[in-house]
Amino acid sequence: MTSTSPLARIVRGTGPGLLLAHGGTGSIEGNYGPILDGLAERHRVVGPDYPGSGRTPRASGPLDLDTLADQLVGTAVEEGLDTFAIAGYSLGGPVALRAATRHPERVTALVLTATFAHPSARMRLLVDDWLRQLRSGDEEATARWTALIGAGAPYLDRMTPEELATVIEGARASVPPGAIDQVELVGRIDVREDLGRIRVPTLVISTTLDAMATPYHHRQVADAIPGARLAELESGHLPFAEAPDAWLGLIRTFLDAQVGSDAQVRSGAQAQSGAQAQS
Repeated sequence: MTSTSPLARIVRGTGPGLLLAHGGTGSIEGNYGPILDGLAERHRVVGPDYPGSGRTPRASGPLDLDTLADQLVGTAVEEGLDTFAIAGYSLGGPVALRAATRHPERVTALVLTATFAHPSARMRLLVDDWLRQLRSGDEEATARWTALIGAGAPYLDRMTPEELATVIEGARASVPPGAIDQVELVGRIDVREDLGRIRVPTLVISTTLDAMATPYHHRQVADAIPGARLAELESGHLPFAEAPDAWLGLIRTFLDAQVGSDAQVRSGAQAQSGAQAQS
């Protein structure tokens, strides 16, 4: 992979590599911000922003999943990571899966949160409505729709009117220039054939109150990946806002186990090599 990645990125921490893939209409800071420091305590974290998000310019044409997956991997390699786990949230899940099947020599593990392999009929209705909202130009209505559909009911139900107004204003201010491009890509996603080709340890985190990518989608992903684990997180589609500490805990526990397993394999190989040398 010799081409330069056009993606702006956040790089933090030291340790085993961890590449982040954010959700549609999101960004690394927007989707992973509350847990970035926690992830960087144990990993060298590389978080690229998709075209039209963060500091990455909008693409000149429709987004392509293969190209996006290659660009994310290219960004990690540019930042000195030869191998790495990938944590994919929402749309970042299919991006991570495609990266793992296109670059199996680099990807060591997957953590897929609130994700999907292919939009169900219900999710297609939601995507169509989302695009209609974004194209309407009514930023207030779009922000209210996003808050209502994105957040879990218990999270919104506990809010005061002032807190809800703050959430809606945040949703209004955070829509990136590439939002329509990214939601259109959500509607085109189909990585069902990739699932059976995954050969690395995989954790699927099911956000159990999710009305966007529902638990139906999470189970579909977990059931089709050989050996995948499924963990449940009581949250809507916004775990970074609704349950950041629990989300971070699930990710770190899984990745720590993979690092420990890798160390055991290396130690065993060294011991075997030493025994052979003595004999």
